[in-house]
Amino acid sequence: MNKEFINQVVEDTEEYRDHIATVDQQGKRIWLYPKKPSGRFYRWRTWVSVAFLIIFLGMPFIKVDGEQFLLFNVLERKFVLFGLLFTPQDFHLFGLAMLTFIVFIILFTVVYGRLFCGWVCPQTVFMEMFFRKIEYWIEGDGNEQRKLDKAPWTPEKIRKKTLKHAIFFAIAVVVSNYFLAYIIGMDKVLAIVSEPLSKHWGGFIAMLVFSGVFYGVFARLREQVCTTICPYGRLQGVLLVKDSIVVAYDHIRGEPRGKLKKEKTANGGQQTADDMRPVEYRDPVHQIQAAVSNPLPITHNQPPTLKTGDCIDCKLCIAVCPTGIDIRNGTQLECTNCTACMDACDAVMEKIGKPRGLIRYDSMTGIESGRRKIFTTRVYAYTAVLLALIALDVFLIARRGVIETIILRSPGQLYQQKDDTHLTNLYTYTLLNKSSKNLPIELKTATPGAVIQIVGQAPTGIEKGSKIEGAFFLEMPIEQLKGRKTPIRIEVISEGKKIDAVDTNFMGPGR
Repeated sequence: MNKEFINQVVEDTEEYRDHIATVDQQGKRIWLYPKKPSGRFYRWRTWVSVAFLIIFLGMPFIKVDGEQFLLFNVLERKFVLFGLLFTPQDFHLFGLAMLTFIVFIILFTVVYGRLFCGWVCPQTVFMEMFFRKIEYWIEGDGNEQRKLDKAPWTPEKIRKKTLKHAIFFAIAVVVSNYFLAYIIGMDKVLAIVSEPLSKHWGGFIAMLVFSGVFYGVFARLREQVCTTICPYGRLQGVLLVKDSIVVAYDHIRGEPRGKLKKEKTANGGQQTADDMRPVEYRDPVHQIQAAVSNPLPITHNQPPTLKTGDCIDCKLCIAVCPTGIDIRNGTQLECTNCTACMDACDAVMEKIGKPRGLIRYDSMTGIESGRRKIFTTRVYAYTAVLLALIALDVFLIARRGVIETIILRSPGQLYQQKDDTHLTNLYTYTLLNKSSKNLPIELKTATPGAVIQIVGQAPTGIEKGSKIEGAFFLEMPIEQLKGRKTPIRIEVISEGKKIDAVDTNFMGPGR
């Protein structure tokens, strides 16, 4: 094939990167009607979604020592991760855990692309495996939904739309209550549901707001969440590399593409037109690669022809895509790696006698070179940072005590002379129980000669997840003072065991 001819005719614009498939040139929303997918990957995703649903619905009922297994109570600044209670005093641990999670996301995306989005993201699971299936059941496949929306309002259309949106809102109510359970706790959610409405107006209003938000997301926003709202989706462009495993179209094998036809041969038989067909310049770079690797003579009386690839341009990969993209253009911002196009393409390949995998999980490097290279220098670097952060998380959590003790000298107070031989200092204390059980406690001093005198009632115990505050005088013999500042140690005792200790200073006259 003459390279000059190819270069003269082909113009690579990649105009598809200038817009998204769900917005027209006037900026209006293009409503998508994806064809119902089917195939092995769709079945596997269904089972993964069932497992996700079991975990999602069951987790709020799992408790460890009376605490919910996972709880993110922002309102009360109470967080429980895997049964461990974290308070505002543990913010450094929470921040480090978030940093570790971000590094994990970066590493996972660099290696496996948006695999999370397509398989276990709650937005994808609920949209594709629940709401979309209900829509298929009530209104039919994509083309039937499109016809129904364009049809005039009839009793049948009203019935279908009413039934669909009633079910959508009912599911949204259930889902919102469960998400609320991860914020305020399942016990409070059950109380809101079971007790009289007059006792829980605030909780009831919060439930309605959450339900409305979830209904709007799955009934109206849909794929817009993945393409324009989700920060992880927006970061995909800077996280992916050529070695990342993504849902990819094998342009080496598939190009040039075109319709599959039957033609008569010279002896009266039939053959496919895969070996002789006018060039379709849909992907210029790939056309050039195919043309150079499969040169054919050009005559003045016949247009240039190429041996066609395996793609027959059926466009089923576009029809089933929930974000409306053409995966054959390459990796795009809107792709969630849901594998619907893989199932559709595999089904077509089987029908025309071609091997599956024209669209498959692979990297750009794997497609171009025929081998995958997952563990690159960048992957090793991210892995080392991730392991270091995990080790630091484990170390700090292991050293985290069951109680947080804060003891401070009362500001603006000097020492007081009790008698000729003793001085006193005034201190304030705060005790925070970070364990999942009630603790009996007692304050004692480990410094010889020092005596604690509690102001008011002495603390005897502290409930789980709560704190107590108070004040006490510390009495010291003058003869034991070591100058203006004398180090002392205050211990917190529970059931005869020391569970925490705080070092501070006793102020006295200088020498």
